[in-house]
Amino acid sequence: MKKVLIVEDHMDIRKLLHMTMEFEDFEIHEAANGDIGLEMARALSPDVVLLDVMMPGTLSGLEVCRCIKSNPALKHTKVIMLTARGQAQDRRDGLKAGADAYLVKPFSTLQVLETVYRLEAAHAPTD
Repeated sequence: MKKVLIVEDHMDIRKLLHMTMEFEDFEIHEAANGDIGLEMARALSPDVVLLDVMMPGTLSGLEVCRCIKSNPALKHTKVIMLTARGQAQDRRDGLKAGADAYLVKPFSTLQVLETVYRLEAAHAPTD
């Protein structure tokens, strides 16, 4: 079972993502800010992190992404940024921080699932 960590400060968005993912075969964890999200990522070593950019606390989603991507123990973790920041520079910043995908709010839950499965397929071991 794949582990998914949802790091999002808006409870309604977390709930929507949780409900979407629970119908698939995922073990789901949630964090309401970047500080807790990073702690949980280090403790859980999730397969996928769904990560907001703008959150309360000391760490933004971009900083959390950089920390995840620079941690050798989390090198397998895929990070999907979910954000209202959709300008070209925002996307560049997200990808520069190491994000594997960048989805702009409002996103569809189907789009999130498709992105998770696309990243999983792209990085599946080959025989």
